[in-house]
Amino acid sequence: MACFTATVAEAVIVTVATQIIKKKENNSLSAHKFSNGNAALKSSENEKIRFSRKLMWLAKLLWGGSFLLAFEHLWHGEVVPWFPFLTAMANSESTTQMLYEIATVGVAMAVLLTAVWAVMVIVSNVIEKRKDAVETHNEESAV
Repeated sequence: MACFTATVAEAVIVTVATQIIKKKENNSLSAHKFSNGNAALKSSENEKIRFSRKLMWLAKLLWGGSFLLAFEHLWHGEVVPWFPFLTAMANSESTTQMLYEIATVGVAMAVLLTAVWAVMVIVSNVIEKRKDAVETHNEESAV
């Protein structure tokens, strides 16, 4: 009925957090460049994926899933373009069922998407560490 609202709520929070973190990362990066006299950073630091970008992966997963679920609910007539927008809010019994669905199915979907994202981040971090280890090994063997 309205399970997509749980993922929408998380998507809004994650998107706002991403923008805040991105701004802090940009400020930190510009301060670091300024303190080094605009010297170029090491190539491995430039190639690492920022946390704000990884967090945007989660936002995109959540927004995409929310959009598809909202479209599916619209298709089945559970979401309508007039107030109160959700047909389940017509009476209290349907509203109770809708809130139960949001609390169970909606939250479960949001948690599952977040878990998938966490695995993506772990794999990304492992790949970055392996790449750093190979670069370090190549630099040591060249000396």
